[in-house]
Amino acid sequence: MDAIASHSRSLTEDNEADTLIAARDLRFRVAGAAGEVNILRGVDLTIRRGEAVGLVGPSGSGKTSLLMLLAGLERPTGGVLRVAGQDLAVMDEDALARFRRETVGIVFQAFHLVPTMTALENVAVPLEFAGRRDAFERAAAALEAVGLGHRIGHYPGQLSGGEQQRVALARATVAEPPLLLADEPTGNLDRGTGQAVMDLLFGLRARLGTTLLLITHDEHLAERCGRVVRMEDGRVVEGMAG
Repeated sequence: MDAIASHSRSLTEDNEADTLIAARDLRFRVAGAAGEVNILRGVDLTIRRGEAVGLVGPSGSGKTSLLMLLAGLERPTGGVLRVAGQDLAVMDEDALARFRRETVGIVFQAFHLVPTMTALENVAVPLEFAGRRDAFERAAAALEAVGLGHRIGHYPGQLSGGEQQRVALARATVAEPPLLLADEPTGNLDRGTGQAVMDLLFGLRARLGTTLLLITHDEHLAERCGRVVRMEDGRVVEGMAG
């Protein structure tokens, strides 16, 4: 019996070590003018380390809210959420800031670059917050990796939309985080530019071994991931298990 119990514990520990995201009955409510609004209604989702997952579903289904919870930018109002072995529901603001700095890179649809900073400075920001002395050297290398080595001194207003998103991608991956979250990263780009940006994103993810959760309305783009998860009405309805 002891041997069986030990083997069972070993399998559980192996499964936990292989899991980057584990959400169980995850709930998220916000206050509205007419009372509380239930955005996530009991999400169950497991994502393994190194996995690429496409998250699809109609507008208002809770996709972006789920991403915000996974990034530690919002707090769950119920259920269990563990990311990279950490229980986000019990962490204070300082702990969540450290978690984001060490664990998560985010690419948004709207780029979110600092307009008064050069491309190099924008990419160096997360490394500077982490106290890295080689922040600008690593930022320059990250910009080279996305084909913008010749634009490091340019400001966002001097860059095209595709170039700005490549800067955002360099910023999200420069610290080589274990988790990359991308929310409609091609939404503000034309088809050809968006395709080039996604090729870069998938290439960087493969090279770094990063876990990717990609929110998109494009079913074909989602299918480039190893698994597609579908949300409806605040719940995962397909592709739950890792």
